[in-house]
Amino acid sequence: MGDSKEAGAEAPPAGATARGGLSLLSQAEAEEPSAQGSALFLGGSEVKSRAVVKYSSAPPRAAFARLEEKTDLKLPPANWLRESAKLGPAGTTILGTGKKSKPFSSFGMAYDFIDSVGNDVDVVSDSENIKKLLKIPYSKSHVSMAVHRVGRTLLLDELDIQELFMRSSQTGDWTWLKEFYQRLIDQKWQRKKKSKEHWYQKAILSKFLYYSINGDGAAQPVPSAAEQRESSSSDQTGDADGASWPAPFEMPSPVSEDPSASSQGSEPLEPSYIVGHLASAPKEQNLTTLFNDGENSQGLKNDFVRNILWTFEDIHMLVGSNMPIFGGGRYPAVSLRLRDNNKPINVLTGIDYWLDNLICNVPELVMCFHVNGIVQKYEMIKTEEIPNLENSNFSTKVIKDIAQNILSFLKSNCTKEGHTYWLFKASGSDIVKLYDLTTLCEETEDKYQNPFTMPVAILLYKVACNMMMKKNQNKKHYGTIRTLLLNCVKLLDKSRHPQIIASANYMLSELFQLDEPKKEESSESPLNENSDESYSEEEEEMPDSDENGSYCTSSDPPDDNKAVAIIKSVGELSVPEKYKSIHQIRPSCAFPVCHDTEERCRLVLSYVLEGLKSVDSSIKKESDLPAADPSTPIPLKYEDESARGGPEGLEKQMALFLDKMGSLQKGSGSSQSGMTPGSWQHKMKLQLILKSSKAYYVLSDAAMSLQKYGRALRYIKLALQSHDTYCCLCTNMLSEVLLFLSQYLTLCGDIQLMLAQNANNRAAHLEEFNYQTKEDQEILHSLHRESSCQGFAWATDLSTDLESQLSVSCKCYEAANEILQFSDLKSQNPEHYVQVLKRMGNIRNEIGVFYMNQAAALQSERVVSKSVSTAEQQLWKKSFSCFEKGIHNFESIDDATNAALLLCNTGRLMRICAQAHCGAGDEFKREFSPEEGLYYNKAVDYYLKALRSLGTRDRHPAVWDSVNWELSTTYFTMATLQQDYAPLSRKAQEQIEKEVSEAMMKSLKYCDVDSASARQPLCQYRAATIHHRLASMYHSCLRNQVGDEYLRKQHRVLADLHYGQAGRLFQLLKDTPCELLRVQLERVAFAEFQMSGQNSNVGKLKTLSGALDIMVRTKHAFQLIRKELVEELGQPKSEEPTPVADAAPGLNREEVLKLLSIFESRLAFLLLQSIKLLSPTKKKTSNNVEEDVALKTNKHIYSQLLRATANKNASLPERIDVLVHLLDQLARGSAVQ
Repeated sequence: MGDSKEAGAEAPPAGATARGGLSLLSQAEAEEPSAQGSALFLGGSEVKSRAVVKYSSAPPRAAFARLEEKTDLKLPPANWLRESAKLGPAGTTILGTGKKSKPFSSFGMAYDFIDSVGNDVDVVSDSENIKKLLKIPYSKSHVSMAVHRVGRTLLLDELDIQELFMRSSQTGDWTWLKEFYQRLIDQKWQRKKKSKEHWYQKAILSKFLYYSINGDGAAQPVPSAAEQRESSSSDQTGDADGASWPAPFEMPSPVSEDPSASSQGSEPLEPSYIVGHLASAPKEQNLTTLFNDGENSQGLKNDFVRNILWTFEDIHMLVGSNMPIFGGGRYPAVSLRLRDNNKPINVLTGIDYWLDNLICNVPELVMCFHVNGIVQKYEMIKTEEIPNLENSNFSTKVIKDIAQNILSFLKSNCTKEGHTYWLFKASGSDIVKLYDLTTLCEETEDKYQNPFTMPVAILLYKVACNMMMKKNQNKKHYGTIRTLLLNCVKLLDKSRHPQIIASANYMLSELFQLDEPKKEESSESPLNENSDESYSEEEEEMPDSDENGSYCTSSDPPDDNKAVAIIKSVGELSVPEKYKSIHQIRPSCAFPVCHDTEERCRLVLSYVLEGLKSVDSSIKKESDLPAADPSTPIPLKYEDESARGGPEGLEKQMALFLDKMGSLQKGSGSSQSGMTPGSWQHKMKLQLILKSSKAYYVLSDAAMSLQKYGRALRYIKLALQSHDTYCCLCTNMLSEVLLFLSQYLTLCGDIQLMLAQNANNRAAHLEEFNYQTKEDQEILHSLHRESSCQGFAWATDLSTDLESQLSVSCKCYEAANEILQFSDLKSQNPEHYVQVLKRMGNIRNEIGVFYMNQAAALQSERVVSKSVSTAEQQLWKKSFSCFEKGIHNFESIDDATNAALLLCNTGRLMRICAQAHCGAGDEFKREFSPEEGLYYNKAVDYYLKALRSLGTRDRHPAVWDSVNWELSTTYFTMATLQQDYAPLSRKAQEQIEKEVSEAMMKSLKYCDVDSASARQPLCQYRAATIHHRLASMYHSCLRNQVGDEYLRKQHRVLADLHYGQAGRLFQLLKDTPCELLRVQLERVAFAEFQMSGQNSNVGKLKTLSGALDIMVRTKHAFQLIRKELVEELGQPKSEEPTPVADAAPGLNREEVLKLLSIFESRLAFLLLQSIKLLSPTKKKTSNNVEEDVALKTNKHIYSQLLRATANKNASLPERIDVLVHLLDQLARGSAVQ
């Protein structure tokens, strides 16, 4: 029989030898040419072929035994049917399986070389299937293959219809396909038995191979019963040893504990990532065993002797081959074939031999010819000469075109990942049809009837796992991984495969980075809602009717309407580029572009929820738990705040929390739902819960940045509830997870603080806090299966009390800090530790200020009681304690600036304490008490500490200036109180004056009048006021002092000096005309007092001249008053009735009138005195012209002043105008020098 079916050279795949894993090539195997590839040049046209052996279980090659002529192959050799390493599986199974492939052989290879699937390889298949496809245009034989797509890779497997239908008759499976086949393709289907001639040829080939390796013939003869078994059990052998079809979509047995169960070769997958790449998932947790039992039971092992990466032109194929390869001849590798000399080699046989040698990269073929089983001769043929053999001529270029056309046809039409496609050509037909069996199967009652579903799902899952575990995996492939996983989940029945579905959903959630902003890599392609279905070519070209008329259209006969695509004539496959396709497939599955953080987190939570549902559905003890309606909110356990006792209750809850955290360090996991620690449910739920807590944390952080504090508190509550459940389940708390908890509590503290500071919008925050999505409710329901989720209730309640909110915030920070102390987290995460301490210092400052303000409010309300209340004192103590702790926090992290601010606040607290003691006596008999002095001095000490903490102004100019100002204020207040309420009952007047003077000078020291800043006018006003007060004090001393002339002179000089400084500083200010006028009037009074003690007219005249000069310089003050009055009068009439004090806050009309009257009287007095002093001199000295002019001017001004003051109807602006006019005249006139 000359058909290729009888060509004994093909070594059939068989499963007799179990494969223990990937092995290194033996030395001989490594040396064979396949490791280098080849390029064959045939008849002037080049066909590129390169084969690289990826795996080989064959022993080192041995030379074949050349049989003598006349050897009778009908007689069995002594070693016949005995297992032989030289033949591999070919020898013992050649009678049983022939050239049949196992139904899932391509999946076995794909599992072993998972790196190649989806990316680099176009086709994965048995070499027999490849040859059968490439011979379609030459052969009348039927073709039936299952096609699956994973990324850009197609998996091809033989789909033995007869075997399937035999099984269908026995089990009832696949009835839908049998009915479909009989209805549309072969209505009179019946199983065809193989002829005796077929089995006779098989036996001859088997004996020939055993003779070829039996060099010495020492083996014992086989009993003749073997031949009887050969002929009598042909049908049984075909059924028993044929392709073993599994029951449709059976769930693999539970995870095997026997390590030998994982006999599948391939680099073991390390799905510690699958269960979560966090360290809490032990590396020995390997989900591969989940599939291995299923793979073995469903024939998913890789039983090929060789796995070869074959590149044929531009097509990359991973091919399995069992062809025996021998040594000898002119080359180190040859293939051995047996041919009937009476039957010439035909084209099919030639293509068969040529492709086998190309795939295995064997350069030479040895042909043994026989007649009726009697060996005649051997002939050696080079591989490149095979296409030119007599009666077997074929064009290698045509074979190349056939390969490219078939691949393009399949890739263009097998577009949906996870779908099973059926490529079918009936025997003797020229039409090739492609059906989508998944779609046909879904039309039946049980859509899981397709037995390919489970292997495809596992492969999609494994490819995704492999891509996920590559650390250097580019994120642009995340869309591919997501598509693989979504299609995997779509294929599986949730009730039957919860573990795979849970793991796939966890990996889907891992694709979205929660801890960094979304990269814009995937934004170049828009979000495609259908992208999770499949990869697809660019646009599937709807072919033109003339060029690609072989595609099926809607006008085709009804018999074809179920086919996805049709090749109407196999001859078209030989036409170059008949079926065009984009060879480098571009997946259209863009990774979803999440435009904001919330969208990204919500996607993560949706996958987490699906994973939790899968885990929960697989736990048996569901009956122990009350069923919950997901649409009904879960009642939360609220406690009455009065029962909790406010901050005191918080202390108790914090102690319980810290005890719990300590016990977690020792490890004590317990589950209410009955999960066994260490089970896949336990480990998977831990990772899913941890992922949900992270997602809620990121959502809370995002809401916080949007100032949606109610929403932020709701999310952080869910994050902490998730973490609480994690703590209940976890048997060994990891430092990384503890760090997460510290971060969650830190954020919770931030939120509570912001809620306290935004109490005016409390209703909106409360509404946001109480809102819950259905997704959140369902996740919470899953959490409640394991714990009460109340471990952090103390931290996440939305209180209406400000003190309670601040206390909760502080406790959150304290808890976060305590967690960092549990292990070495403090040193491992110094930045986070510093942030926690900063926040602790800040919240303690906030609480300290809160208590301080409460104490100040009580003080302001205290009217009747003259003594300090106990409540005030308690508030002082609380405030002081908070400030002290806060200062310690900041000092421990060398934060001098914030420590200075808290020292400054402590100083302010001391001042409030001092003020509280000021009202203890009668207002008229009041004196500056020792308690006031004590607290003011304490305040000074804290301000000085703050300055020492800062060191220099360069560290923080604003804080430095602020502390200086507060220190200056403290000294000024203390001096003012001592001056106004002098403690004469305890101290002498001189001592008081000395203390006041010292305090005033220290206040001046810390009052910076020169630096340009927003506070400069205040500093200038403060300094001017100090000078004014000192001048007034020295003026008063001078008036009241009797005796010591040295002291009187010193006081006179100091008074004059300070009056001058006060006038200069008030002159610089634009809004203090009354203060300037008062200082000048006091200076005039001081001059009058000096003049009263003088005896000589010359001395008096000189003093009087100085006093008038001071009067002239008050013109600036009057101009400022005039300007403000004009602005006041320029207001709209409707505002005219309002008092001046309201209209111009800087100007007090009553004070202006009072000062104006005093000024007029003092000016009149000075003018009169000058006239009196100048008049007598005129009689004595007649030639002093200047004095005459001055006298005349003064008289004129005096008369005008008297007339002006006599006019009682003059308005205030008019009176000021007169004075300004008179002062101008006085300045221009010849006044006394």
